[in-house]
Amino acid sequence: MEKINLFMLSLSVKAGKLITGEQSVETAVKKCNVCLLIVPTDASENTKNKFVNKGKYYNIPVLIFGERESLSHAVGKVNRTVFAVTDKGLADRIYKNFSRQQQTD
Repeated sequence: MEKINLFMLSLSVKAGKLITGEQSVETAVKKCNVCLLIVPTDASENTKNKFVNKGKYYNIPVLIFGERESLSHAVGKVNRTVFAVTDKGLADRIYKNFSRQQQTD
């Protein structure tokens, strides 16, 4: 199921609906242009807490899954610690796939 989400992230990039990197994502969150935040499981605790709290404050769902390397590779970047999907349809699809995966684990 994680492969589906990696594929959806790569589709988000091709559609121009994905923002990566802490600074860029933080700016987009403040402008209310984000539908879903994704933080890798191997990000620092400070980074996880920071974006979970931002998600709560701005009412944006936050997923913590995958590893930094595999997520970065899926979007054609190197060493990214946070990802933001800006399209509601793509965000919903990724979130639903993640939820299904959690139910079967």
